[in-house]
Amino acid sequence: MSNDPLLQPYQLKHLKLRNRIIVTSHEPAYPADGMPKERYLAYTVERAKGGVAMTMTAGSAAVSKDSPPVFNNLLAYKDEIVPWLKAMTDAVHEEGAAIMIQLTHLGRRTRWDKGDWLPVVAPSHQREASHRAFPKKIEDWDIERIIKDFADAAERMKAGGMDGVELEAYGHLLDQFASPLTNELEGPYGGSLDNRMRFCLDVLKAIRKRVGEDFILGIRYTADECLPGGTGKAEGLEISKRLKKSGLIDYLNVIRGHIDTDAGLTDVIPIQGMANSPHLDFAGEIRAATDFPTFHAAKIPDVATARHAIASGKVDMVGMTRAHMTDPHIVRKIMEKREEDIRPCVGANYCLDRIYQGGAAYCIHNAATGRELTMPHVVKKANVRKKVVVVGAGPGGLEAARVAAERGHDVVVFEAANDPGGQIRLTAQSERRREMISIIDWRMNQCEKYGVVFRFNTWAEADTVEAERPDVVIIATGGMPHTDVLSTGNELVISAWDIISGDVKPGTNVLIFDDAGDHAGLQAAEFIAKAGAKVEIMTPDRSFAPEVMAMNLVPYMRSLQNLDVTFTVTFRLEAVEKHGNQLIAHVGSDYGGVAKQRTADQVVINHGTIPLDELYFELKPFSTNLGEISQQQLIVGEPQAVVRNPEGKFQLFRIGDAVAARNTHAAIYDGLRIAKDI
Repeated sequence: MSNDPLLQPYQLKHLKLRNRIIVTSHEPAYPADGMPKERYLAYTVERAKGGVAMTMTAGSAAVSKDSPPVFNNLLAYKDEIVPWLKAMTDAVHEEGAAIMIQLTHLGRRTRWDKGDWLPVVAPSHQREASHRAFPKKIEDWDIERIIKDFADAAERMKAGGMDGVELEAYGHLLDQFASPLTNELEGPYGGSLDNRMRFCLDVLKAIRKRVGEDFILGIRYTADECLPGGTGKAEGLEISKRLKKSGLIDYLNVIRGHIDTDAGLTDVIPIQGMANSPHLDFAGEIRAATDFPTFHAAKIPDVATARHAIASGKVDMVGMTRAHMTDPHIVRKIMEKREEDIRPCVGANYCLDRIYQGGAAYCIHNAATGRELTMPHVVKKANVRKKVVVVGAGPGGLEAARVAAERGHDVVVFEAANDPGGQIRLTAQSERRREMISIIDWRMNQCEKYGVVFRFNTWAEADTVEAERPDVVIIATGGMPHTDVLSTGNELVISAWDIISGDVKPGTNVLIFDDAGDHAGLQAAEFIAKAGAKVEIMTPDRSFAPEVMAMNLVPYMRSLQNLDVTFTVTFRLEAVEKHGNQLIAHVGSDYGGVAKQRTADQVVINHGTIPLDELYFELKPFSTNLGEISQQQLIVGEPQAVVRNPEGKFQLFRIGDAVAARNTHAAIYDGLRIAKDI
């Protein structure tokens, strides 16, 4: 038996959990037709294989048709979900883990033009800023119907083999009733706290009556909205005590904050550059005041913090949800005393930001997450040992080197710089993105463990590579900033990289033309503005920084707005000319009919990268595949078998920005899916 607090079992009513780590409910947006089919099953089961005590799936499965998902959620109001759930719960139970599901009615936190185009309902006409729908004020017959919908859905979940259900309250309909900010009803469901809590308690009563006592029932709720006029800490504590006193639930899952705006959501679920575990002490206060089983998750990315959460008695079960998207085998590695092998969550929030932008969740540096049907979390040994040469030690090159070495190959990496990291090392210059360097540090540690040889400060040429007598060559040389985008005056501008790296000092009156919409433009703006300069960010798009996405944008906006940075959308920088010691920027618009000028002493361009691909094209004629990749084999995860030059000396591949400007995740995915079959 281990003395590790995280590895102690926990008795939750009749359910014995094998340790203290859970994956809290979240929706990775993997359903097919609203059902948890093969992809969803594989993702969920992988975490059970990794040793987690309980996985809680479906971040807010919809119980009613007028609660249409705003991204790809499970549809708990359909009977056809039961057999899909049964396949998943059986598979999770076979791995020794418990499994629960989260149910919700979104209330106003959705849109009327989704699903069946039904009116959004809420206890007031006030819209939520994030989803913009003006709701119908809920009527008595709506309330009766939705209570029944919750009970029906819970019965389906039990029939599907779930160990329990958790109600999603915070920000959703249950919370919209509880909060004085969003409940404008009169009579039995509005006004006093008794009345505002009645809807939640009526839902719990209906569910408990339907599922019986041998079924876990919990609630994830906010005990402090952190909003003037909303549910404050004192009232939140009273709500917590009343939930326990009701006898209807088996645990509390505590949240602090509100999610009706991007900024509020980001404070509830902090990203990189923000404090770790900001609400853990608050959850501990609820636990102490109620003496009731308490769960909590909010940026608890590392084992040390999770261990403290349990050892200090702040919570009974600790959620490491995004951390398990990064590494589903955290618990197994703790048990095997291999904590140094745990792939670290860097808080990049690529997972959640993709969901809220309508995509599927992917971890920025674990490309197997969500792709378990084709990509491995655990790399298998190769049958034949080969010599693999990787050129470039950025994230894609290091991933290829790591995976190839873990398969047992002899791997050499050439890197022109004196340190690994490529663009990651550059982006980590920013204080708010410093955690990104863990993407590189972890891979370097893994490469060292598997014997990868690094040759830094080495500019690899064709002769250098061929001298290694490789079987496989992977070009991961990345790209260089592309600033040659103007009709005239390209020689007068600098790149965002020039600013971030410190190679060029900021001006005093700076125009940033951001046509890429990624982090580099905002990082450069922040760096320049903090130096005291006047800064304008201009983009031809109708919104700026679309590649940064919602939650990552929040810390930038808090900083840049305070620094009085000007944001200009729908205008395009066309040319720059020198006028004395100043620059004249000529500005047009894709919409036509506009010709403006700006005066600046520095113009910064952020327009992605151009591949550094000379070495690839030099080596191409000597390769067996002539550089060709079978797209179909790549997509389905099969080994690359293209042979176009039988007399060639080696297979040749290029990955990441050496192909085209993309992002960190794309480079790492390239590295994994090429190297896993070498």
